[in-house]
Amino acid sequence: MPPKAQLFLPGEAIPKEARPLPELPLLILVGLTGVGKTSLLRQLGYPTLPDRREIVDRYVLPRYGHSPTAQLDRGQRFALTRRFREEHPGGVAEILAKSWAQPTWPLLLDGLRGAEEVAFALKNLPKSHFIVLEARDLTRLARLLQREDRFDRVALSEAERAQVQELAQGVLSPSELEEALGWPVPREELIAKLKIVAEERKNYDPSGARSVLEGSPRALFLDTEALSLEEEAQRIRAFVAQLEP
Repeated sequence: MPPKAQLFLPGEAIPKEARPLPELPLLILVGLTGVGKTSLLRQLGYPTLPDRREIVDRYVLPRYGHSPTAQLDRGQRFALTRRFREEHPGGVAEILAKSWAQPTWPLLLDGLRGAEEVAFALKNLPKSHFIVLEARDLTRLARLLQREDRFDRVALSEAERAQVQELAQGVLSPSELEEALGWPVPREELIAKLKIVAEERKNYDPSGARSVLEGSPRALFLDTEALSLEEEAQRIRAFVAQLEP
């Protein structure tokens, strides 16, 4: 795994050698669940700040009466992060703009989602650069089914089990749904992961980051279906080599 860097969130003790994130150059990974962020982090081996999940655990959950170790499913977490964004439109990016870290380069953060978070970071983390990872919903669904992450769980009702097609509306095309239904996986597992993709779509437009960053010299877009991990890493290293830390 990549070396871990410390992140000091608002309200936490800050060592004297740390600096505000707005003063530091950062590489921010942007992409939805299953787009390939974790595999890419391993491939790159760059020092990495605590990821989005840990930031939500440490900062967002306690604001709404939950312990950082609360065993919430993805649907419950989406509801809490949606509530946080209603109060703080910049979402996780607003937390980062008030956080501190020790200077190092390159320094990776995984990650931001959606137009609002990216736009806030673009303005308020002025030394940051963005690596936008993209993949179709069908591909992300397939990757979720492969990775068997215990974090990827949601509570399913009987109605949801009986309404696969309704759940897939706006997420998978009819032909993609037929393909997914033909995969050799338990139907309940397929529906559980499909619900994650569908719930995430309710919260974050997959094209949101592109709408904000397209044409920006601070952004690199990678199609994780078309590129191998090695090719993605090569493009990022070339991008980093051009930047002034």
